[in-house]
Amino acid sequence: MQLENKTAIVTGAAQGIGAAIAREFVAQGANVVIADVQDELGAGLARELGNRCRYSHCDVGSSEDVARLIETTCDWFGGLDIAVSNAGINQNAEILDISEADFDRVLRVNLKGGFLTGQASARKMVEQGRRGVIINMSSINAVVCSPHIVPYAVSKGGLNQLTAVMALGLAKHGIRVNGIGPGSIETELLAQIVNTNPDALNNILARTPMGRLGQPEEIAKVAVFLASDASSYMTGQTIYADGGRLPLAYTVPVPA
Repeated sequence: MQLENKTAIVTGAAQGIGAAIAREFVAQGANVVIADVQDELGAGLARELGNRCRYSHCDVGSSEDVARLIETTCDWFGGLDIAVSNAGINQNAEILDISEADFDRVLRVNLKGGFLTGQASARKMVEQGRRGVIINMSSINAVVCSPHIVPYAVSKGGLNQLTAVMALGLAKHGIRVNGIGPGSIETELLAQIVNTNPDALNNILARTPMGRLGQPEEIAKVAVFLASDASSYMTGQTIYADGGRLPLAYTVPVPA
């Protein structure tokens, strides 16, 4: 097992990609703390995954909540080795329409939440005097984007730079920091988009050479790679698991 005897926190892990990462980490031998604001879903998943998994309520935009999460994790499992900043939200709006409140709300979770989680986790890892891993959940929308998701795209672009500067600053402490940039993954968040726009799925697949949506479990396996010694010489990188979408400069036929 690639993560045996490691302890990880995964934010935004009550469902979707975060839940898949929590499942895969437990399967690979890690102790996992699921952090989320969806208490019923998060606690239910923790019970399902057994005695090596716990749930902790955490608003990642609150430094007090994040500090409590780190200390609770260490109380439960004796330390911290891996932190996955996965919590994220979206707000569909174009630049002329987005409100200041909605812009601030998305960046508070997606970007500030990644900063607070990464900083608090790194401080604990340095205090412990042992190596650690931080993984930030980015998106292809950090590089290419739609005009309809202004704050989301801005937050993910910022998160890529956060990954880079954290990696440079923490390398001397033996802490590696990398990111994952998923393409269109079949999650509850994507379902909201597809269900409200009948053309959305075709539009996505026309820009995806592999001709299908990704699965949360596929992103979770990338997270295991980055969290394990298999990626021991990698830091400051973002891996794009996107079905070939980023290199594509045209559209492809949509499978029938």
